[in-house]
Amino acid sequence: MAIKIDKKIKGYQVVKPEDKAAPAPAAAPVKDAAPVAEVIQMHESLERPETLVGNTYKIKSPLFEHALYVTINDIVLNPGTPHEQRRPFELFINSKNMDHFQWIVALTRILSAVFRKGGDVTFIVEELKAVFDPRGGYFKAGGVYMPSIVAEIGAVIEQHMKSIGLIHDPEMSEATRQLIAEKRAAYEKANSATSTAAVMGATSSAIGTSDTAATGNDTHTNASGFPAGATLCSKCNTQALVLMDGCQTCLNCGYSKCG
Repeated sequence: MAIKIDKKIKGYQVVKPEDKAAPAPAAAPVKDAAPVAEVIQMHESLERPETLVGNTYKIKSPLFEHALYVTINDIVLNPGTPHEQRRPFELFINSKNMDHFQWIVALTRILSAVFRKGGDVTFIVEELKAVFDPRGGYFKAGGVYMPSIVAEIGAVIEQHMKSIGLIHDPEMSEATRQLIAEKRAAYEKANSATSTAAVMGATSSAIGTSDTAATGNDTHTNASGFPAGATLCSKCNTQALVLMDGCQTCLNCGYSKCG
């Protein structure tokens, strides 16, 4: 087939048939070079390895007679490369309580399918934590409020995703920490002053009893470790919301209704 050349020829080289057949020289291997591998992303066609790494979390709820054990197994993608990452692959929930067996099995299958689908799966956490029990929620160990058992499963998944680096908690600045510490000290000081005034105004026969109560007031805290009069914070679900200067302020996350 003829090829029309529109530009001026500046040079030429004769290519023989044997030159075409000769393979190109291979590049010399670089010593101590990092292994090069194709970057693999999470997708539903990814084959399950024989062995997975994971963690098991215990959930003890007053709504259940027996504890729930949530196991989340992870797959390690691109091991040994700079692109190595650990992603959730499957989830299992086990318990002696068989009353809710059907929805537990359904939940585990759906969540495992979403994990294997790939993409951003962190949305699962907020969806589960937004489920409320019509009978009312409960406080778990540490004083954190859980609106339902499903919400606590969501909290467990969030904890696991944080441990493998899939969710990053925004760190509280040092200035915010200092401000919260100052507000807590001011609140406790004001309460202590109120208690002292009440003791001074009591009768002499009740001074010993009142003084004992006042002495213990400084150390009276709730399950979260915050003042006993604190209410539930809508942002962090912790009993750490106190009234200061006419404004509700959280002593745990710094949230304030006054901005």
